[in-house]
Amino acid sequence: MNIHATNVIEALGGTAEVARIFNISMPSVSAWKKEGIPDARVMYLRVAKKKELAGIDLTLATADPTEAKASA
Repeated sequence: MNIHATNVIEALGGTAEVARIFNISMPSVSAWKKEGIPDARVMYLRVAKKKELAGIDLTLATADPTEAKASA
């Protein structure tokens, strides 16, 4: 579980809202709670949701590429 990714998702309004933001499925967003948020998505959030995420360290919410390779 990536508690930092979960905090980001909750700060943005939850799984359904984040799925709407990125036009992706809710299960994909739910997977981020375990795996972390992909780098490209974090880059977008840094710019587009700066106000909503003030004070949250997005670096800690980022997916760990070594874990993604291990689960593939």
